[in-house]
Amino acid sequence: MDASPELQQFLEQEKQKMVMSEMVTKLTNVCWDKCITSTPGSKFSSGETTCLTNCAQRYLDMSMIIAKRFQMQ
Repeated sequence: MDASPELQQFLEQEKQKMVMSEMVTKLTNVCWDKCITSTPGSKFSSGETTCLTNCAQRYLDMSMIIAKRFQMQ
């Protein structure tokens, strides 16, 4: 029995949500380990904020480059 188009669309959306959630988790772990080297206070320092921003941007840029490479193959 084939799934209805609505069910297929729903499943695809849920899959995309899962992929995004996994990416955010990975990004958080990688950048946190790289940028937060001591016990954080109530606010991030300006250096930590800059590091986290740059790390997240690089991670997202590389993810896009890798995704485009796979699409080209």
